[in-house]
Amino acid sequence: MAGRRGALIVLEGVDRAGKSTQSRKLVSALCAAGHRAELLRFPERSTEIGKLLSSYLEKKSEVEDHSVHLLFSANRWEHVPLIKEKLSQGVTLVVDRYAFSGVAFTSAKENFSLHWCKQPDVGLPKPDLVVFLQLRLAEAARRGEFGRERYENGSFQKRALQSFRQLMGDETLNWRVSSPGAFGKQLPALPAPAAEPSQAAPLESLGVLAPASPRWVSRSVGTGCLWDSQEELGRDQL
Repeated sequence: MAGRRGALIVLEGVDRAGKSTQSRKLVSALCAAGHRAELLRFPERSTEIGKLLSSYLEKKSEVEDHSVHLLFSANRWEHVPLIKEKLSQGVTLVVDRYAFSGVAFTSAKENFSLHWCKQPDVGLPKPDLVVFLQLRLAEAARRGEFGRERYENGSFQKRALQSFRQLMGDETLNWRVSSPGAFGKQLPALPAPAAEPSQAAPLESLGVLAPASPRWVSRSVGTGCLWDSQEELGRDQL
């Protein structure tokens, strides 16, 4: 019998909310508690796609908005084999940003709907837990180096936050909201897949991201789906 798979834990939030710091602390705390845990960050900037995204975010190059959205998604897709391998080995992955950031930030631009923004990530592994680090935008803007990267301005961050709030309305996801300070004080309970790493059990299948309308995908029995019932919301519904 194989051991339990690792948990897929995602930390999300606006820029400078403390995601990178809290992700590192969570990995250290999990390891100290006897779990096998590793950190993964998106965009992952070491690949060829990641280098393009890094240049774009640092305002060194320009990429058309639809194209760059697809590149961000492609950067996540190229790491799916690694994600599945690590989880199957019982390693819990703490992910600093994931598809939710991709959707929130692109939909903050003009003429982009949440529905369209979700489509490139359909089929990605579904997180067991998504923690949204809630920080006042004014406080985030006061943190060091705010404004260095492309999306770090107050009005854009406000629109991205509105999109995050819509995404958090999806009850098929295990969302948790926490302030950075409160999150760092207590180790969160691990989702069921990794709660007892020593207990022998079949590997539990990962859910996958799924589009809003079932007509776009054929289902497999026993496969969990993200965004299955999420309807497209227009900008006037924010």
